[in-house]
Parts: sequence; structure tokens; C-alpha cells
Amino acid sequence: MTRRSKEPAERDTQLARLVLGLRSQGVTDPAVLAAIERTPRDLFTPDLFKERSWEDSALPIACGQTISQPYIVGLMTQALTLEPRARVLEIGTGSGYQTAVLSRLSRLVYTVERYRTLMRAAEARFDALQITNVITRFGDGFLGWAEQAPFDRILVTAAAPEEPIVLLQQLKPSGVLVAPVGKGPVQQLCRYAGDGAGGFTMDVLCEVRFVPLLEGVAREL
Repeated sequence: MTRRSKEPAERDTQLARLVLGLRSQGVTDPAVLAAIERTPRDLFTPDLFKERSWEDSALPIACGQTISQPYIVGLMTQALTLEPRARVLEIGTGSGYQTAVLSRLSRLVYTVERYRTLMRAAEARFDALQITNVITRFGDGFLGWAEQAPFDRILVTAAAPEEPIVLLQQLKPSGVLVAPVGKGPVQQLCRYAGDGAGGFTMDVLCEVRFVPLLEGVAREL
């Protein structure tokens, strides 16, 4: 048996172990777990960390960013309560891993990234996986994507310093927004649910650690 033939079985074992761990931590939505199972995290992980792709931990990527811990990806995705016809706005494409998971659970995903390098790399991964329902934009995540609003769901993958008012204004009256909120190294993961009449209820899901949501676009190539 060659090393090449062993790798898929080894990856399947690691993936099964990861999914069991997510379920034990409270990520129990079958559709979310299935989407994670169908998304090869190793494709989104830098070569230096390939062997750690299936660990339940955040890992560094380019531009000083991270690929989120699978548990947090599962928790945030589950909190969105996605429906198959949903139009989703994601702020912070990063590696594209969270985007790919969202794409398997919704009709369209609009994703905004301030680093052109990350955007291009993520687009290449979407092409490799034949993901065709993701629309990318190089831009300022603070501003959202007003031209395509309102959205059924909004997910923010960087820590907003305060309640993301501009993004909430781009949400449908009965929509859901999930975002880490806070200025320090530890933030609160918040879920905003529209009441259908222009107001929102907010629940804190847990404490998290995210890179900050920055205004503007980066100047790197």
C-alpha cells in the first residue's frame, strides 16, 4: 500500500473525530455537521500547518489573519439558523473555509474581504471545489454590501468594536446577525435576531477571541 492510498482513510478518521468533538460541545445541527464534513479544511490551511488541519483549533493564515477553530465555525453557523433559500452576507472571507461551509447551507453567499491576497486565494479554492454560489468583493467590511441588501443572514468573522449598526441596517426585519463584539482580546459572540418590526433581540452565546474588524481596505498586493 502506498502512502497516497492511506491518506484519504486517515483524513476520514480525523474528520470523524473532529465532528464527534463538535457534537459533544453542542454543535448538533445535522445540516451544519454535514456541511463541515463536506468541506476539506486542509485545502484552506497553509502548507506549514497542513498536519494540524483537523485539529479543533484556530491556525494562522496570510496577512496576520487566522482560519477559525472548527467549533467556532460550527457554533456561529448553527446560530444563524440557515435556510436553503437564504441570502447570506459574510464579513471577512479570510481563507474561505467559513464561506465554503455557508455555501453548502444557503442559496447565495456574498463575502467581503479587505485583503486582496486572501480574496484571490479564497476564490481559487472555491473554483477547485466547484462552489458556484459565492460572490466575492474586495472592500471595507465595516460598510457591508448595501447594494445587495437586505440579507436574510449576516455573519461577521472579525471582532466589531461595538454593536454593528451599519450591518444590522442591511438585515431583513426577521433576519439574524452573528458577530463577535468587543474591543479587547476577548470578545462576546452575539446573536441579533430581528423581531419583524425593525427591532432586535440580542443574546450572548459565549466568549471568543477574534482578530479585530478593521475599517478600509489593506494596501498589500
